[in-house]
Amino acid sequence: MNPRLVPVESDSTNRRDRPLRITVDGEPADGVEGQTVAGVLLVSGRPAWREGPSGAGRGVFCGIGVCFDCLVTVNGDRDVRACRRRAVDGDVVHTQSRARSGLRPGTPGTQAASRAEAPDGPQAGEGE
Repeated sequence: MNPRLVPVESDSTNRRDRPLRITVDGEPADGVEGQTVAGVLLVSGRPAWREGPSGAGRGVFCGIGVCFDCLVTVNGDRDVRACRRRAVDGDVVHTQSRARSGLRPGTPGTQAASRAEAPDGPQAGEGE
């Protein structure tokens, strides 16, 4: 899969997609009607837009809404799966982070210490 936009003038299928623009952390990102938020982020050159507790970059993992690696905030709604939500012209997207400020998972005194082996996704009662 190649996450790029095909220019209209070189599209052999003669599609006439409607362009849209969203804002991601204050920066504009262009896409076409029907793309998911994740699709627009990938096309704009963002392979990762979230940080896990370790600080490692996260983006699309499964692409079908099963995992929680692609969570973003859209128009004020937290924990939206970017791979499942269609982008709408004018959407305001903010990336999210689970990274601890200067603390690594498992460090005493953090919530991560009690769930150091837990997967990087919403825990019971969190998120969706």
